[in-house]
Amino acid sequence: MLASGPSRWQYRFVPRSRPARTSSQRDVRVLVVDDHRTFADALATALGMERGIRVVGTATDAERAVGLVRDEHPDVVLMDVRMPGTDGINATRALKEAAPETRVLMLSAYEEEELVARAVDAGAEAFLSKGLPMKEVAEAIRRASRGDPLIRPDEVRRLLANLRRRRDQDASARARVERLTPRETEILQLMADGSSPEDIAEEIGISRHTLRTHIQNVLFKLKVHSKLEALAEAVRYGKVRIREPA
Repeated sequence: MLASGPSRWQYRFVPRSRPARTSSQRDVRVLVVDDHRTFADALATALGMERGIRVVGTATDAERAVGLVRDEHPDVVLMDVRMPGTDGINATRALKEAAPETRVLMLSAYEEEELVARAVDAGAEAFLSKGLPMKEVAEAIRRASRGDPLIRPDEVRRLLANLRRRRDQDASARARVERLTPRETEILQLMADGSSPEDIAEEIGISRHTLRTHIQNVLFKLKVHSKLEALAEAVRYGKVRIREPA
């Protein structure tokens, strides 16, 4: 589950009554994935000391992680969010395609809601803070291996709904930027290069009045209120580049 407190998205274990563990129950097989080898090894060592948990491997990149999942068939993967190359979220998506039954718990020092939503959308069962006590990480692993939900269903629905809304907004903004004409794009690029209105008008051979009209059209198309906002949108979607001074 998720609970309020010092870390909003930090998993908090709530004890539940359950049958005592018997000798017939096998250990939970865990794979640790983190791009910092020292951290991955330390986490693997700490988890190996926990009751009922056996670490079957560590990986520092997504490709190695997916390969180990195929070879070792872990029950649970602890996956770092931020890694070079393929990040933990895309790695989780690839891992779940290769082994849908494997449960993934995301590990991160960052706890932005969008990261949590993207992780859940990729198939992760929970999003754990790297500052979480080891006992709670171990308990989250045990619960995940049993199929217990670690995030409330209503919270999952809210996160995914917000993610879909942000993606729709992003797609709409990108489409607006793509509707800019070559002339409007040229003007924005000159603005990004630091050219003054006088220099822009002279360089492209138009009057200041016509330049103002073009700029007003850009603001209207992008649904923004200032030239700075227009530049930010154009840069964000790759229509304009911020170039280093010559």
